[in-house]
Amino acid sequence: QVQLVESGGGLVRAGGSLRLSCAASGSVSSINAMGWYRQAPGKQRELVAMIRSGESTNYADSVKGRFTISRDNAKNTLFLQMNSLKPEDTADYYCQCQDWQFREYWGQGTHVTVSS
Repeated sequence: QVQLVESGGGLVRAGGSLRLSCAASGSVSSINAMGWYRQAPGKQRELVAMIRSGESTNYADSVKGRFTISRDNAKNTLFLQMNSLKPEDTADYYCQCQDWQFREYWGQGTHVTVSS
């Protein structure tokens, strides 16, 4: 089992920055990939960014060049640096991980509001 706790959400003006954090605990050695997803009101949850055990990353087209996913393996923490935020980035952001048996774990989410 893996437990994930997000932090760092909040209210920011368009053009501003936020950094989300996700602290992992439990069977962290079993984690293969970690990612950030988001869900805006009335929309489906979508992948924002993913980082795999080999440090390869991929991003949604809508955030490429603005968001950066990274992780501190020593602290079992995942980050999402979000720059040049836009009102359409407003959403609940969720941390997710997948273990080597393809089981998924989710955090409770943190809310980001970007005002215009």
